[in-house]
Amino acid sequence: MFTYVVTAEFANDEVRQEYLAWMRDGHVAKVVELGAAVSGQVALLDDGRVEGRYLFPDRKTFAAYESGPAVALRADGARFTESGKVVFSRCTGEILFGTGELTE
Repeated sequence: MFTYVVTAEFANDEVRQEYLAWMRDGHVAKVVELGAAVSGQVALLDDGRVEGRYLFPDRKTFAAYESGPAVALRADGARFTESGKVVFSRCTGEILFGTGELTE
């Protein structure tokens, strides 16, 4: 399995709520549907940042997502970065081991 995490930091709570609505109202589902991710989760961290966490079957599937559907999905999300009110960071990596049905 391969993980992709997008962390968002916000200028204020109003922008955070707008971003969460965008994620809930379709973005996460599109990453799963169009990008062939196994799952997508959104976590509100204790420090106010938001993480979008996606699990892909493998690096190859993620690479296809990045060069395909991610282009349009990121363009749609650019409204958050263009305003300067949201800063994104991204990280990826291989899942080495774990428990539960998605990581076995």
